[in-house]
Amino acid sequence: MSTDIFLITPPFTQLNTPYPATAYLKGFLNTKGIKSFQADLGIEVTVALFSKAGLQNLFTEINTQQKEHSTNAARIITLQDDYINTIDAVMLFLQGKSATLAHLICKRDFLPEAERFAQLDDLKWAFGNMGTQDKAKHIATMYLEDLSDLIKETVDEHFGFSRYAERLGRSANSFDELYNTLQQDYTYLDTILIDILQKKMDTVQPKLVAISVPFPGNLYTSLRCGQWIKQHCPGVKVAMGGGFANTELRSLSDARVFEFYDFITLDDGEAPVEILLQHLNGTKTIDELKRTFTLVDSKVTYINNTSCADYKQGQVGTPDYSDFYLDKYISAIEVINPMHSLWSDGRWNKLTMAHGCYWGKCTFCDISLDYIKNYEPIAASLLCDRIEEMIAQTGQNGFHFVDEAAPPALMRALAIEIIRRKLTVSWWANIRFEKSFTRDLCILLKASGCIAISGGLEVASDRLLELIQKGITVAQVAKVNKHFTEAGIMVHAYLMYGFPTQTAQETIDSLEMVRQLFEAGILQSAFWHLFTMTAHSPVGLNPEKYSVKKVSEAIGTFANNDIEHTDPTGADHESFSFGLKKSLLNYMHGACFDYPLQKWFEQKVPRTTIAPDYIIKAIEEVELVSSNPNAKIIFLGNLPKTETVIKSKKGNQWELLSMTFETKKETINIKVDKQQGEWLARILQLISISNPKTVTLQEVKADYESAGLEDFELFWDNKPVSILFKVGLLQL
Repeated sequence: MSTDIFLITPPFTQLNTPYPATAYLKGFLNTKGIKSFQADLGIEVTVALFSKAGLQNLFTEINTQQKEHSTNAARIITLQDDYINTIDAVMLFLQGKSATLAHLICKRDFLPEAERFAQLDDLKWAFGNMGTQDKAKHIATMYLEDLSDLIKETVDEHFGFSRYAERLGRSANSFDELYNTLQQDYTYLDTILIDILQKKMDTVQPKLVAISVPFPGNLYTSLRCGQWIKQHCPGVKVAMGGGFANTELRSLSDARVFEFYDFITLDDGEAPVEILLQHLNGTKTIDELKRTFTLVDSKVTYINNTSCADYKQGQVGTPDYSDFYLDKYISAIEVINPMHSLWSDGRWNKLTMAHGCYWGKCTFCDISLDYIKNYEPIAASLLCDRIEEMIAQTGQNGFHFVDEAAPPALMRALAIEIIRRKLTVSWWANIRFEKSFTRDLCILLKASGCIAISGGLEVASDRLLELIQKGITVAQVAKVNKHFTEAGIMVHAYLMYGFPTQTAQETIDSLEMVRQLFEAGILQSAFWHLFTMTAHSPVGLNPEKYSVKKVSEAIGTFANNDIEHTDPTGADHESFSFGLKKSLLNYMHGACFDYPLQKWFEQKVPRTTIAPDYIIKAIEEVELVSSNPNAKIIFLGNLPKTETVIKSKKGNQWELLSMTFETKKETINIKVDKQQGEWLARILQLISISNPKTVTLQEVKADYESAGLEDFELFWDNKPVSILFKVGLLQL
């Protein structure tokens, strides 16, 4: 077949689901009638390598080597037949095609075990909380990790399932090391990659190959792909874009890069790629390119036709997952934690609720760049249309919303739309821990299928959160986490250490806050990362304001985002790395809450100044919920069965309305004055989630009073109406 554009994701991003960039572009190209084909070469290389034939070839290669191996590698090589004979079965199991194999894997005498399994004895207690399938996935994951260690030691030092050759791409101010590496012979993995690429190119026959490079770990393989295409398919042009280019290559000046690519585009890819194809077809001049680097007279030139506008989010179409081998992706569980495993376990369709970030103030973030700065939400009805299209196409009803931070109001609207359409979906999203996430909103999100959220707590210190301009406090995060957890939604926190001026005391106090959040059961998973000063963040643009200094003012000729800096007033941040991560791993497994914080660190650290009950007090504090007249009133439950009953007391009789509500778990009954009960039964129909019109508290009150009833607040804010909050009455 002949195709306009071949969209490639080079190895490696994720093994459980396609990275969505090319699916977004393909969906857009469909709206323009432009023929495209896409491939995730990462999963294709993975299934070629981790197969019976793949391992036979691997061990043949290793067995020809004349070099000493580590004890671990030597053990795996000795057991090579056991690996070769089990690999196909394991891959089928991880692809969800052989669930019954879990029982065999869990016996621990089916799969060969090497160094990665040493940790299993330490984590035996955790298996009590895991089902057979998850336990088997974890064992099978370590089996693959053992093979990964072997590959790294013997045939390809750069190998990693999601971070291949990441060191070569991370903060590569100079292109020299990458360029020199690319002049060397193919590695073992390169050979597999290029063999797959060659077959694809022969089949697809594109005019343009567009390579999406989201992370530093995809850069090396993208260059290898570009190198081969330019050498063997000289009539085909190669464009590169994606997250790596958007953040790292904005000041690119090294012409050698264009021995591998013809064009590099920045930010949203829809308009730049469309114009680039028009240029290649001869209908646009080179000066009309949009946000594109290319060589002009052997010099790197940035061309940006500002008269050409970007497309609105409603115009870009539904992400298209066709062409991907969706049945080949594997579910892995590296860390025994239900929330943490979401990133590697399960096939998630990826969507965004909005372009950019509605907050856009965090001082560590690249808020000056278009992909964050230009905020544009998508209507809930359009989002649901896309959800339904993607379910029909992929057969998968799991969704991961990959926003910088999903807006609470849009999450509410989306949840209502999902419930009204009676869609069955599981979804999770990235958020800010802001007070908009009330108890009732969290219940609504859960009812729509929300299973988890992740958000940036960053440095759990109120002074530093203010310096970051995060717009939250630790106590507020605790209350929000409580609302999510009580609704049955798991919570993951992104944590940061080493922010400018952060002291050793603040690092330890931050760890204590995290310990208490886990111990209170309102945080299920987290990840620490060391602060990195980036060129496009407020800290990078004005370091003196944050009391840090750039090590050098020089701008490199290749990647320029991460800035090396010194923090004269801060602690030795890197010395805390191991202790923070080790303690967190234990907290995530519900262990070691009683360990003194000092025990996690080799160096002497200060005692925490945080009260041991700080978080408990924060979440037990009574929250005063003001009655906002514009609050939306929604009823999620089933309408009640009603019956008039007679109440007698001291010779007096009066009528009550008995209202019986059936929930999925219990039967709840309330009795109210008959006139008020009849009004309540009618208003529940009006505010039912199935009603397309939402009703405000002010409108509910007006309806109550127009029915001739008195003391609305006395009736609404007390029993028995308050009991209805247990059966689905929400005030949003």
